[in-house]
Amino acid sequence: MLTPAFDLSQDPDFLTIAIRVPYARVSEFDVYFEGSDFKFYAKPYFLRLTLPGRIVENGSEQGSYDADKGIFTIRLPKETPGQHFEGLNMLTALLAPRKSRTAKPLVEEIDASEIPEEVVDDEEFDWEIEQTPYEEVSESALNPQCHYGFGNLRSGVFQRLQDELNDVIDIKNPDFTPVAERRQKRLAAELAKFDPDHYLADFFEDEAIEQILKYNPWWIDKYSKMKAFLEKSQEEENHAALVSFSEEEKYQLRKFVNKSYLLDKKACRQVYYSLIDILLAYCYETRVTEGEKNVESAWNIRKLSPTLCWFETWTNVHEIMVSFGRRVLCYPLYRHFKLVVKACSDTIKILQLGKSAVLKCLLDIHKIFQENDPAYILNDLYISDYCVWIQKVKSKKLAALAEALKEVSLTKAQLGLELEELEAAALLVQEEETALKAAHSVSGQQTLCSSSEASDSEDSDSTVSSGNEDSDSDSEQDELKDSPSETVNSLQGPFLEESSALFIVDGGVCKNTAIQESDANQGKPLASSQPLGVSGPLIEELGEQLKTTVQVSEPKSTTAVNHSNMQERDGRQTPND
Repeated sequence: MLTPAFDLSQDPDFLTIAIRVPYARVSEFDVYFEGSDFKFYAKPYFLRLTLPGRIVENGSEQGSYDADKGIFTIRLPKETPGQHFEGLNMLTALLAPRKSRTAKPLVEEIDASEIPEEVVDDEEFDWEIEQTPYEEVSESALNPQCHYGFGNLRSGVFQRLQDELNDVIDIKNPDFTPVAERRQKRLAAELAKFDPDHYLADFFEDEAIEQILKYNPWWIDKYSKMKAFLEKSQEEENHAALVSFSEEEKYQLRKFVNKSYLLDKKACRQVYYSLIDILLAYCYETRVTEGEKNVESAWNIRKLSPTLCWFETWTNVHEIMVSFGRRVLCYPLYRHFKLVVKACSDTIKILQLGKSAVLKCLLDIHKIFQENDPAYILNDLYISDYCVWIQKVKSKKLAALAEALKEVSLTKAQLGLELEELEAAALLVQEEETALKAAHSVSGQQTLCSSSEASDSEDSDSTVSSGNEDSDSDSEQDELKDSPSETVNSLQGPFLEESSALFIVDGGVCKNTAIQESDANQGKPLASSQPLGVSGPLIEELGEQLKTTVQVSEPKSTTAVNHSNMQERDGRQTPND
């Protein structure tokens, strides 16, 4: 027989049950209800519920069938009109428990029929592998302190599964490791894992952290609505209906087996404490991923929860917070103390919303672990039992648990990681670096100022020197203009001094003319101007001496012209001799 999908709702006088039975033989169906029992049958579907309140058959009951959707809708009158039926969304708890009940604690027997078969694709399985017969280990052979799982009801599970669970839990040989040794090893592992550089990087560069803190998970909106409802009415049913379940979550609830848990006072306290620890890890994971699960989600949840990875037990709420804070600062990607405080605040809101919100979180964790290999084993040890157990818990106890968590005050010094000293040292180094940078900037500005002043002085000196050079060059040019003969005399030596008396024409001095022509002809004096009465041979002799004395090259054309001029003059002067 198949268990159909179903949903329950209510108004003050009626209880409504919607049952989805596609492809059922609707021509033949049976409905039975009396007191708190309800039964429905339509081949191949069968549903049996144990209701949280009593219903009665008085002729006002109604039923209908939607052929398009395949849904039966049955309205049943309440025995006490106006009574509120609590927990109608706890589908697993509504499914009638089995008749056989036992007063013994929950014991799960492992045999060959319950071992899952391995599916090998496209490969031939080796049937000749060596097998070791399973030997049941008695409780007396185990350390009585080495229990774990939901309510510490399990033991001996890891003797054959240690190799598979090495990637799931951090503790080695949990069946033979007592509680005190587990905690000692856990604290040592956390100290070894703590990275001061990673912590300081997130402490100073906290832009990503601030963005994570601004994210609002689904329970934030539900909590705000609950506060608004409580301001108008004190009835719990007003805010219990705020949290609803999806079709997938309802399917998960129907798959769970309804169980009864007989827990003593100590075990019951451990169950509540471990619930806080698991919810803290889940709130951190949901916030840092902003509700988008990824391949690291299962790792984050089990790594941040000592209950799941170290099988830790607790004695008070404060040590749960200390342990969670240490692991947040040691293991995940984002390590900031504000995330610890925020996760605590989120957990308080979820607990105050009631068991519906807690169950929704547990169902999400169950789905994450179920899709991760081999983290699904943690579902068998903890989460599946939590999903069934929480449906029968009173919301008042969860509210009291939220108040106990709210009263806890956690400081960085209590984590035992010397965070305050580390931050103080880092801030001191930062201040020194800031002061050093300021000093460098001041010295750089002074250097720039001195260099600019030096360049200005150099510019002024160069300006003055250039002015002096200009004035000197002007005076030199004036001197050259006034006395060009001195320049020529300095170049041509004593020969011109000896021959200066020869350059006289009619009582006029021809010295300046000769010098200007010699400047034009690259320093060679010209003999174009001759004094009257000087013989030709004497002039030729002086010309030869002048050429040999002043060795400066001149163009051939100029020399030829000058030579022809000299010959013409010589021709004109020769008859006078």
